[in-house]
Amino acid sequence: MGEGLSAEDLVQSCLARIAAHDPEIGAWAFLDPALALAQAHEADKRRRAGRPIGPLDGIPVGLKDIFDTKDMPTEMGSPIHEGRRPIRDSAVAERLRAAGAVILGKTVTTEFAYFGPGKTHNPHDPARTPGGSSSGSAAAVASFMVPLAIGSQTNGSMIRPASFCGVFGFKPSHGLISRYGALELSRSLDHVGTYGRSIEDVALLADALAGHDARDPDTVLEAPPGLARIAGTAPPLPPRFAFVRSPVWDEASDDTKAGFEELIAFLGDRVVPVDLPAPFANAHATQRRIMAAEMAANLMREYRTGSDRMTDRLHSFLEEGQSVAAIDYLAAQALARRLRESLAGLFHEFHAILTPSAPGEAPLGLESTGSPVFCTIWTLLGAPAVSLPILRGNAGLPIGVQLVGPYGDDARLLRTARWLVGEIDAAGVGQTEARQDG
Repeated sequence: MGEGLSAEDLVQSCLARIAAHDPEIGAWAFLDPALALAQAHEADKRRRAGRPIGPLDGIPVGLKDIFDTKDMPTEMGSPIHEGRRPIRDSAVAERLRAAGAVILGKTVTTEFAYFGPGKTHNPHDPARTPGGSSSGSAAAVASFMVPLAIGSQTNGSMIRPASFCGVFGFKPSHGLISRYGALELSRSLDHVGTYGRSIEDVALLADALAGHDARDPDTVLEAPPGLARIAGTAPPLPPRFAFVRSPVWDEASDDTKAGFEELIAFLGDRVVPVDLPAPFANAHATQRRIMAAEMAANLMREYRTGSDRMTDRLHSFLEEGQSVAAIDYLAAQALARRLRESLAGLFHEFHAILTPSAPGEAPLGLESTGSPVFCTIWTLLGAPAVSLPILRGNAGLPIGVQLVGPYGDDARLLRTARWLVGEIDAAGVGQTEARQDG
């Protein structure tokens, strides 16, 4: 925060923005202004007293309503959990508080972080979807209601909303951030991610959350990644990119394809088109089988006791998961491992994969949250990915550019992303509201 700006000033500013714009956008599932201001007051007291402060001290953060918070409801976007009050914090909430952040409130999620839309509208055009499932988090950052927010991704739930809302969205490597105390859909595929209005923002927030947690067996016991520190440095050499259309390129809109042609021309010999090996044609079906089976197991209680309060789409998907045979589930897991291994060599030659974040601009209508097809493969692999608000479509709305890095090399991916954004800014190409105003 700048000199003279208190945490209470900043939170008051956010609350005023919410009061003015959230009636139209609907990004917040729970907001208690008095609770938010009390947290800010404590942050200001720490600062005035000269006590140690954290890396996010006094900074407001929006938290997707699938992460447990002991002082706020956590309802998972479903009437089945209406009024649910957890007795303890999730690991993410614990680490936010330890870093000094103000948890401003809970942001809207789709139903159980799947496809059933919530109340959120796209800040650029309220007639369009903000994406899902991290709808409220992306929309709140895009509309300047909060500088930072947290979401999750099991298929395309971080990267797609970032693209549709025109913000930076970072999905770290699988297991970098603990999922303890969060809704579990699929242990194999669930990721925690961060939203902001710059690479530095998403890196700073992810740094505060990253690290081993014995309560999440997929986190790794290792030194902190230093995401913000490394992301803020210049690459030793200009990065090289592999342009990957992927098996779903035909689903990209004409303006997305045209935007990538322009971007590739701008990068010149720094980018090379690369085709994925043949087995990747089965990646989408593999991800679906794993996700369906694990969601069916994890939401069995809700299915048995509250299926009449589920959307038809979720109900059908859980029944699909219940029908997955063990031999098919194990075969899908084995193929996923082979796909991860087969891609490792690509990153010996290239710093990052360049691919769309979503098929195009946010679709009209609020009955759907759009297609996650350009995210599916990278979620299946557990690879880090970041969406950059670089392109604009025919309607003048954002289209994200997705960069994907090798598993575990999140810091280098963010450094490469920052380099790319800087090059485009310097050339005056693809300016977006998120970067102009943020």
